[in-house]
Amino acid sequence: MAIVVSRKDLAKQQMDAGKYVRYTPEQVEALERVYGECPKPSSLRRQQLIRECTILANIEPKQIKVWFQNRRCREKQRKESSRLQTVNRKLTAMNKLLMEENDRLQKQVSQLVYENGYMRQQVHTTSVTTTDTSCESVVTSGQHHQRQNPPPQHPRRDANNPAGLLAIAEETLAEFLSKATGTAVEWVQIVGMKPGPDSIGIIAVSHNCSGVAARACGLVSLEPTKVAEILKDRPSWYRDCRCHDVLTVIPAGNGGNIELIYMQTYAPTTLASARDFWTLRYTTGLEDGSLVICERSLNSTTGGPSGPPSTDFVRAEILPSGYLIRPCDGGGSMIYIVDHVDLDAWSVPEVLRPLYESPKNLAQKLTIAALRHIRQIAQESNSETSFTVGRQPTVLRTFSQRLSRGFNDAINGFSDDGWSLTGSDGVEDVTIAINSYPNKFLDSHSLNGGILCAKASMLLQNVPPALLVRFLREHRSEWADSGVDSYSAASLRASTFAVPGLTVSGGFLGSHVIIPLAQTVENEEVLEVVRLESHGFIQEDVLSRDMYLLQLCSGIDESAVGACAQLVFAPIDESFADDAFLLPSGFRVIPLDSKSEPPSSTTRTLDLASALDIGGGSTGRAASDALSNTGNSRSVLTIAFQFTFENHLRENVAAMARQYVRSVVASVQRVAMAISPSRLGAQLGPKHTPCSPEAHTLAQWVSRSYRFYTGVELLRTESHAGEILLKLLWHHSDAILCCSLKASPMFTFANQAGLDLLETTLVSLQDISLEKILDETGQKLLCIEFPKIMQQGFTYLPAGICLSSMGRPVSYEQAIAWKVLNEEDSHHCLAFMFVNWSFV
Repeated sequence: MAIVVSRKDLAKQQMDAGKYVRYTPEQVEALERVYGECPKPSSLRRQQLIRECTILANIEPKQIKVWFQNRRCREKQRKESSRLQTVNRKLTAMNKLLMEENDRLQKQVSQLVYENGYMRQQVHTTSVTTTDTSCESVVTSGQHHQRQNPPPQHPRRDANNPAGLLAIAEETLAEFLSKATGTAVEWVQIVGMKPGPDSIGIIAVSHNCSGVAARACGLVSLEPTKVAEILKDRPSWYRDCRCHDVLTVIPAGNGGNIELIYMQTYAPTTLASARDFWTLRYTTGLEDGSLVICERSLNSTTGGPSGPPSTDFVRAEILPSGYLIRPCDGGGSMIYIVDHVDLDAWSVPEVLRPLYESPKNLAQKLTIAALRHIRQIAQESNSETSFTVGRQPTVLRTFSQRLSRGFNDAINGFSDDGWSLTGSDGVEDVTIAINSYPNKFLDSHSLNGGILCAKASMLLQNVPPALLVRFLREHRSEWADSGVDSYSAASLRASTFAVPGLTVSGGFLGSHVIIPLAQTVENEEVLEVVRLESHGFIQEDVLSRDMYLLQLCSGIDESAVGACAQLVFAPIDESFADDAFLLPSGFRVIPLDSKSEPPSSTTRTLDLASALDIGGGSTGRAASDALSNTGNSRSVLTIAFQFTFENHLRENVAAMARQYVRSVVASVQRVAMAISPSRLGAQLGPKHTPCSPEAHTLAQWVSRSYRFYTGVELLRTESHAGEILLKLLWHHSDAILCCSLKASPMFTFANQAGLDLLETTLVSLQDISLEKILDETGQKLLCIEFPKIMQQGFTYLPAGICLSSMGRPVSYEQAIAWKVLNEEDSHHCLAFMFVNWSFV
């Protein structure tokens, strides 16, 4: 029986057969070469490929297209598989880390239960056998307990030879491992540090131990040897490290070595001395393939050679500390970090002792900083971070280090750097230091001049450091002076100009624009360029163009427990070279007590409005007194500003700098009062807001006067209680502002929308005049309409433009102005409402 096949079926069979092509190795190599250059070639490119490559001549363009589609799909699947494998390895390593941590905690619990039972037995035995409660019996019992549990004593040894140093090193290794993976220290995990494959790790601090200690466990995608190399280079990541000199290196077993190290660290404020350390560092490998870098101070107890003497430093002690670095399956490392120090807190003023006795502060400055730096390097090495400014990450990181180091140098003013103090003007609030070392300048700055630093420190009550620094960063006009900024900018040029007047004028006349450069993995540190616009300046030869600042901002996360916040900046020129001359100035705010949960900004500002003291009511003062008796938090603020000078202008620059820092201190104090939770009454809760009767009364007058003149309700409510009206007025969607009825009207009140429009606070609001926010057209229109306001009580102003305190233009659809009458129907103030406003 014959089988008849139609031409159509035959063509279909041939087409189906053509879908499956077996490529030769030469053809695959040619296609792979093209794929490496262009993974998705166009139709013309595929046809060109067939023409130019003879071995592909028998393959149709459609088949070539399918090959590239399949190749892209395989590449995508391979990347996704690799990503999932990486996540799986991280989860496996993290699970192992958590299991080890769980075992350690179980051991710690068992130990605490045993100690608790032992103490109960001792108390019971003492109560049964000691019926005589005289002093002699109690003292005898205490002496007996001391004999039963004598403090551990390290054996004396001759450590001036390698064998003695190795004995110290092995002892340090054992004590470090007992802290890193054992129960030698009672660790308490910091709240908010959640473990996970993408988290920084498990962070814990010591509880009831000698000195202060912090511990971190985490995963990084770097090999152990690379991690060890980074951690041993302490100046590259520890911002408080001034110098780190390895004076002696002695080979040890397992390919490791013993190093004798002298390290100096900066003092964080001008109120205390800097610390130095003389330590032994032991690097070795363990049987399981782990690397260990452990360290401890050498002193009369441990033995060993005595360290170099120092005059400007207080000798502190590193108790057994270090790094345990374990390799992970599939690559990467698991890191255990332990920092345990005794900073000799008794040598600092009592008010600063919490800073030197805080394990949370140690964790943020040292332990977490090390882990963050390694993670940053790992991401840069794996090309997981992108930088759009055309500079390598190492260059940007160098800028951050130079800013931080220069600011620390200014705060500390070490004599071996050439700093010397000058006489005061009779008031000790601001310290002036002079540095005339030639190596501190570029060639153009080293002629007949030097560097002058004006610095001051003060205590702040109930001011969140992160919130204060964030405000100083975003509202530069609240504290900066245009004349001083221009003088600093001129210092970058070959010739300076006259010193600004000693009477510091108010406010920066132009606006500033922040241009981000780089930020760390967790955004805890940001490097940026600030452009100060030149309009408003007088010296045309120097300030014909904008000025620039290189700025470093860190610690502005309010949830970071124990972290200090700082804002450091230095003038730069337009070229912004990699070796640009930097003269850093700025602010540093360090918490002295444990940080409480920060209130929300809305509640904080509402409480400020409620507590507004127009007439100095007693209710606000009573609430403030009540708050002062609750658990207030404290922080120390350090300010340092640096200037270049020529010798013949030295005294003039010193007088200007002293006056300027005093002006900045006054501005910061005003800002701190405005954002302080104690000032805002946030700690009392929303049901117990310290509302002053004057603020309630003002809300009633504003609402009643608006209804009387316009016939419309401003605040729609059936209640006329002052507290309800004040809250409604505060949350009104339109900007409502009140100003005095004087020749030069000044603002006295604004609701939340009004403060947002003006970009200011209630405290600073009283320094803003009505004329300052109105443009020329608005001022003319108000002059025309003012008689109408006084006669009929209100007027409507057409759409227009006004200016915020930062100089930013604000558009509005309509403005309403009306008189506010008091209980005696006398003129109290003038109110404005800007409807549907927005920044241009």
